[in-house]
Amino acid sequence: MIPHRRQLQTALWIALIAIGVALSMLIAGRIAYSQALQRQAGEARALLAQRAQVIEQHIDRYRIMPAVLSLDPQLRATLANPDDRTQRQRANERLVQLNFANRTSTLTLIDSKGIGIAASNWDLPNSNVGQSYAFRPYFQKAMTDGAGEFYAIGVTTHVPGHFIARAIHDERGGAVGAVAVKVELEDIRSDWSERGDLVLLSDASGVVFLTAQPQWRYRLLRAPTPAQNLQLQRTRQYQGQTLRPATIRVEREVGDGARVVRLRDPLMREPMLWQSLHLPREDWTLHLLRDTTPSIRTAWIARAVAAGAWLLLVSVVLLLMQRNRIAALRLRSRQELEKMVEHHAEALRNAQDGVVQAARQASLGEGHSLEHLPQGVSVVDAELRLVAWNQRYAELFRYPPDLLQVGRPIEDLIRYNARRGLLGTDPEDAIRRRLDHLQRGQPYLHERERPDGTVIEIRGNPMPDGGFVTSYADITAYKQAARDLRTLADSLERGIEQRTSDLQSAKGEAERANRSKTRFVAAAVHDLLQPLNAARMYLSSLRRRVDAEGRELTDHIEAALAAQDDILSSLLDISRLESGALEVKRGALPLARVLSAIESQFRILAESRGLHLHCLPCSAIVDSDEVLLRRIVQNFLSNAMQFTPRDGRIVLGARRLRDGVRIEVWDTGPGIAPNKRELIFEEFQRLDTGVEAPQRGAGLGLAIVRRVALLLDHRIGLRSWPGRGSVFSVEVPYASAAVDDAAPSPVSAAPDGPLAGVDRDEDSPLYGRQVWVVDDDPHSRQAAQHLLEDWGCRVETAATAACALTHADHLPMPELLLLDYRLGESTGFELGTQLEAKWKRMPPVVLMSADADPGLRTRAGERGWSFLPKPLKPAALRALVTRMVMRGG
Repeated sequence: MIPHRRQLQTALWIALIAIGVALSMLIAGRIAYSQALQRQAGEARALLAQRAQVIEQHIDRYRIMPAVLSLDPQLRATLANPDDRTQRQRANERLVQLNFANRTSTLTLIDSKGIGIAASNWDLPNSNVGQSYAFRPYFQKAMTDGAGEFYAIGVTTHVPGHFIARAIHDERGGAVGAVAVKVELEDIRSDWSERGDLVLLSDASGVVFLTAQPQWRYRLLRAPTPAQNLQLQRTRQYQGQTLRPATIRVEREVGDGARVVRLRDPLMREPMLWQSLHLPREDWTLHLLRDTTPSIRTAWIARAVAAGAWLLLVSVVLLLMQRNRIAALRLRSRQELEKMVEHHAEALRNAQDGVVQAARQASLGEGHSLEHLPQGVSVVDAELRLVAWNQRYAELFRYPPDLLQVGRPIEDLIRYNARRGLLGTDPEDAIRRRLDHLQRGQPYLHERERPDGTVIEIRGNPMPDGGFVTSYADITAYKQAARDLRTLADSLERGIEQRTSDLQSAKGEAERANRSKTRFVAAAVHDLLQPLNAARMYLSSLRRRVDAEGRELTDHIEAALAAQDDILSSLLDISRLESGALEVKRGALPLARVLSAIESQFRILAESRGLHLHCLPCSAIVDSDEVLLRRIVQNFLSNAMQFTPRDGRIVLGARRLRDGVRIEVWDTGPGIAPNKRELIFEEFQRLDTGVEAPQRGAGLGLAIVRRVALLLDHRIGLRSWPGRGSVFSVEVPYASAAVDDAAPSPVSAAPDGPLAGVDRDEDSPLYGRQVWVVDDDPHSRQAAQHLLEDWGCRVETAATAACALTHADHLPMPELLLLDYRLGESTGFELGTQLEAKWKRMPPVVLMSADADPGLRTRAGERGWSFLPKPLKPAALRALVTRMVMRGG
């Protein structure tokens, strides 16, 4: 009866706990799910407001355009004389010009009958000229109300867009036609799917016409009315498209227009949060569908917390109940424990007595109580006399039968073993220790190895009334297995150490080979830059000595040298990246400074190639290295200029993200096939696009971009549309601190040009100046001498440090010193120190070097010197030395 009652109580407690867990989880889950959905709905409303603002701003940019065009004299004159072909052609050209300047899709001039008489695409096969637009609502509203807008698929182009029309009135105020602007909205949806959300834009009929998910385009969010069906057919708004209904089931209302829905779509079977925002001006509705998984996860977390809290509460209650029961049972348990200990001690004493008695009986032949044991067993009494043993004990030690007798002192057996050499080299000491141990009656464990290799494990335990029981087990096989395992482990450990040593040696060899390769590349590029430096200075001097045809030839030579310079600089950059010598200096950086510097550098180059470069301003403050970030964007722009055909467009700008900005370079080049987009970031990869470029690089620019971006932890991206263009981008995080906008910006050296080789001018600040050139490369030294003499300088040259020191002993100090960094076994810094010791001061110094060491410029600046990398650009050299001479004068 009592067990049944306890089972019933246990079942009631379990049921109570389960019901409490279920109720707590249900209540907490509902509250948490509702609050999480409301938070998601609030985020969705804020995001929709931002999207709606972007849409309105995009359309507002073009709303003023039809109003301005309606006042254009050329368009008004064309409508006044629509049969005049000359007027219509001028109107076509005017619309082409305006369309190019404002970057719209198409501009169309429509007469009062709805016929297009001029258009920006008049020379294309799908021209709007001659087409009737009288059925379009935007034309009808423009003719009746003065202005009209309508989104539809183009009649001729079959490209969707938002049409904005404005009526053109004659002098009497009557509408004689309209001008329509088509605005494409595709660029607006470029970032609609960044967070995994589904953004839809639908019209008044519930037709989705703009989305980042192609399968949702032209879906019906609700069944249109008969009037709306008739309107769609009459206006041919979505001609050629099948409008498929979207099945939506509302599961719950969240509030403020938000609801949880479930879609019958194979790609979206999970419940979604649906938030809508109406755009009254266009009568459109913007929808956002967001996955409710975060809210569901929050609800489950709340359920788990509630269940844990309930279980904790129940545990506390049960703990308090158990304390009283434990307190009542503690005394009884202690008493029962004391009785159990007393009984156990008594049983142990009885067991030991039984063992002795069994051993005595076995020795008398009255029983076999010890014979079943696998070990050898011997029993001695308190006076150390043998009282019992088993057959295994006799076999292990090979005792003669007459030696094993009850009552024989155990010392006789020990001495027998000693005489056989089983106790070591000092048997008397071994005998004394064993007898002392037995007399003290302490447990012990010992292993003994015999001369024949047998290992015996000996265990001894005292008996309660005196005496000792000893067991002997043969563990030879076990010891041998253990030795074999240790041998195997040692062998494996030595093998692992050998393999580890081999791997470390191979790694060291690879690192040494990589360092040797890096040093070889740097040294090779340094040696290649020396003759290139001389060639550029010789070329600058040659330009003034040739006629116009010769100058054109020198321009081609200079372009080839510039391309070679870019290749060698790229090789140096890759060498520095691989060796880890490229120093990164990250900090807060105004992006406007970087973009403006790059724009000023590339604008003239773009104009010379017939390209339209447009730079969008950005006021963001980012965290990056200014020099390396400029190198990334410069390579993007150089790549775009190489592959964009003449009259193409290049746009440089930045798009704000949540954690940073994405700097983008858009071009209208030939695009990149999907299977080539990863390949172009490898070294020496160039795509054959069919576009003629003045100079093609070695295919290292994008490889450097990827390595520098990896070094800065910036993410690079590429989007491309074959036949239309590409977008290269790099994502840069926001800076956590402000920055001084007045910080100096690195300014690139001016390009070489005719100024570098102008005729000698006696009014020039360089005329008659004493200049020394110290350079161990004969070509560079002679080229610098010719160039400086062309500028009117008096030049002394030295090939070594010793030669320069000899000049210093006999000649006065020059007004300017051009000093190469590497001078055989010496350096420019060492020579500068020696010259300063002779002159007691130093003239203005320009340190020149083709090395890739970024610390040379810093070291030169610490001495107050200027620094120019080789190959020298004559224009940059002339500007620098002129400034230094005038400052010194």
